[in-house]
Amino acid sequence: MFLNIDGYEINYTVTGKGEQTLVILQGWGTELTVYDSVAACVSDRYRVVQFDFPGFGKSTEPAEPWSVEDYAQFFIKFMDALQIRRASLLGHSYGGRVIIRLAAKESLPFEIDRIVLVDSAGVLPEKTAKQKWSVRRYKFLKKIVSMKLAQAICPELIEEWRNSQGSADYRNATPIMRQCLVKAVNEDLTPLMPKIQQDTLLVWGDQDDATPLSDAKIMEEKIPESGLAVIHGAGHYCFLEQPQVFRRIMQSYFRTEGTDRKQIEEN
Repeated sequence: MFLNIDGYEINYTVTGKGEQTLVILQGWGTELTVYDSVAACVSDRYRVVQFDFPGFGKSTEPAEPWSVEDYAQFFIKFMDALQIRRASLLGHSYGGRVIIRLAAKESLPFEIDRIVLVDSAGVLPEKTAKQKWSVRRYKFLKKIVSMKLAQAICPELIEEWRNSQGSADYRNATPIMRQCLVKAVNEDLTPLMPKIQQDTLLVWGDQDDATPLSDAKIMEEKIPESGLAVIHGAGHYCFLEQPQVFRRIMQSYFRTEGTDRKQIEEN
């Protein structure tokens, strides 16, 4: 199904049944179907909403580079369009960034019940000396390849160099979405985390090399009502790599009111 919000065609789907609602906010570069198995974990009890952010999956790309805050503001409009006044939110990777932004606000036109952050982004890593040198080297080379003379002499080599820079997410993105990604990865959301008052479950793969387990421990320390469930042998997509373990964690957390998060951590 598609929904028009401010001229953007937004791809979304609704599954499950129940009076309570869970909305899934996707990770960077994914499409909503990646989270079908996540939705299936609780669809017997919850109405589950999945959607593609603007520029993700089948939804229209933003007309200009959006920040995480821009995506948070879009999400508020999305919730209003679907007339959702109360929901639990689950965010994977980039989706976690948006949830952190939302939950830290003083007021929202809807109520956030529970939060699940799965291999979430939001902690700005400390750059090593090697990484700092790489950044300086990149900026120097970027100046060279931007020179008209260099572009005239070896345009093919310059294009090959440009395509080799950055992460896979960056290389696979359109020019607009590349700028959105740069805005996100350079933003540290840790100062906002103490403002989150909702019960928050952190679910993490211990082999995650995109948002390492150390990020989860920082979030657990800074978010007041939070607990951490570690899935051993899983990486950044722990819900796909260890689906049965992830399913048990989700069902335990969402099916029992007042679930003791310490029990969930033992999974």
